Amino acid sequence: MAKISVYGKDGLEKALRSFRLRCKKEGIFDSCRDKKHYTKPSVKRRQSAMKKKFKSTKQT
Repeated sequence: MAKISVYGKDGLEKALRSFRLRCKKEGIFDSCRDKKHYTKPSVKRRQSAMKKKFKSTKQT
């Protein structure tokens, strides 16, 4: 869990920015987006296979 301390009068803006960056780095936003709706395991496997296929064709 990301924790931020606020200091000074301009501290809130900096604290919000650093909080967003920490959440993005830890993957909190991505996990919330993924857990919003249930996806079946077969759909997850299919999506990961499609991503791998796309990346491999993109590299060549």
